[in-house]
Amino acid sequence: MNQPVFITKADGTREAFVEEKLVNSLRHVGAAPAAIDQITDEIEREMHEGMTTSDIYGRAFALLRQHHAPTAIKYSIRRAMLELGPDGFPFEKFVARIFNAWGYEAVTDQIVKGHCVEHEMDVVAWKGDELAMCEAKYHNEFGMKSDLKVALYVKARFDDLSEGDFSYGGKKRKLTGRFLFTNTKFTDKAIQYAECQSFTLIGWNFPPQGNLHDIIEQNGLQPVTCLSLLSHQEKRDAIGRGSLSCADIVGRPAVLAELGAKPERAERILAEAQLIIEQAK
Repeated sequence: MNQPVFITKADGTREAFVEEKLVNSLRHVGAAPAAIDQITDEIEREMHEGMTTSDIYGRAFALLRQHHAPTAIKYSIRRAMLELGPDGFPFEKFVARIFNAWGYEAVTDQIVKGHCVEHEMDVVAWKGDELAMCEAKYHNEFGMKSDLKVALYVKARFDDLSEGDFSYGGKKRKLTGRFLFTNTKFTDKAIQYAECQSFTLIGWNFPPQGNLHDIIEQNGLQPVTCLSLLSHQEKRDAIGRGSLSCADIVGRPAVLAELGAKPERAERILAEAQLIIEQAK
């Protein structure tokens, strides 16, 4: 493109379209070079002023699905995690849902008393004699990472909470699990520090096994924001009604009527949700 084309981001701001961002996002999910070239060429031909990032990546997903469906689903999930915003509250609820899948009871937005001060903890989860606390760092851009400053801050909070007794699940519990989740990546120094200080990091591709993408696929937690047939506002409304995942939509299709979807359109949305779940297995 000779002249820059300005696109609208999810938060309403506008920026010039940068092809390299699209190329990198396709490369990161394992798309073949030939597929990347073909998709970016097609997107550039269709590019016009006022397109949204959702339009662009939705179209890229559709084109990628023609080349390799499993890679397209992974691409869709990674993009969808960025659409859980604009704030971090839906991501906190999503992390709580992960703990539910692991057999924990979980609550979000908790005030817990440390040795020195009170702390606002994003997720608290418990089962048996275990008590886990979690900081959930949400980013709405691929390139943003949780860095050493974040790791240092989280570790200091855990230190202040380490000797406390906390009433969850009807009894007093000691803190046994310390987690920092992010929907993108960690810097190398953040990983080095967390491993040295023995608290758990979970990001999109860290650790190599049991990372956020693995957890989503293994537990059928593909986010509702994967659904290309739902508008941005419909996704927000679905999350507000507790439908965080495609499985929630399949399990309670009545939510689509609550969102205003006509029966024929609701059937197409359900079919897309089921396809995402099945192809990710």
